[in-house]
Amino acid sequence: MALHLIKLSVGPASMADLAARQASQPAQPVHVTRTLPKRHREIAGKGSIYWVIRGSLCCRQAIVALEPLTGEDGIPRCRIVLAPPLVPVVPRPCRPFQGWRYLAPGDAPADLGAGLGGDVAEMPEKLRRELAALGLL
Repeated sequence: MALHLIKLSVGPASMADLAARQASQPAQPVHVTRTLPKRHREIAGKGSIYWVIRGSLCCRQAIVALEPLTGEDGIPRCRIVLAPPLVPVVPRPCRPFQGWRYLAPGDAPADLGAGLGGDVAEMPEKLRRELAALGLL
């Protein structure tokens, strides 16, 4: 069974901002974090990273690989190699936290459009967030 990660996206104000930031990377999108998850074998190639943007868990990306990396400062880190498309999910509020957290498959939000109708996936992200905050989505 796949295991997922949940991570705050610091800087981008929307999914479009996150996509633009990743598109500016020279190769496949990556995210570098401080530690390699102990359960990395359950995640790499099977799980996704769920992004929290502006207090709302709003999208995910498949995790292709988790690679140990040593920074220029000599500190060990982890490079998370991601599949390019950002997949919108049913938004839900999320409190701030540091680092990443594991996310069990049963706790992961559904992809937008999966049983919700195509119209929801076509809504502007800001509207989806507002509807989710009101408990209407």
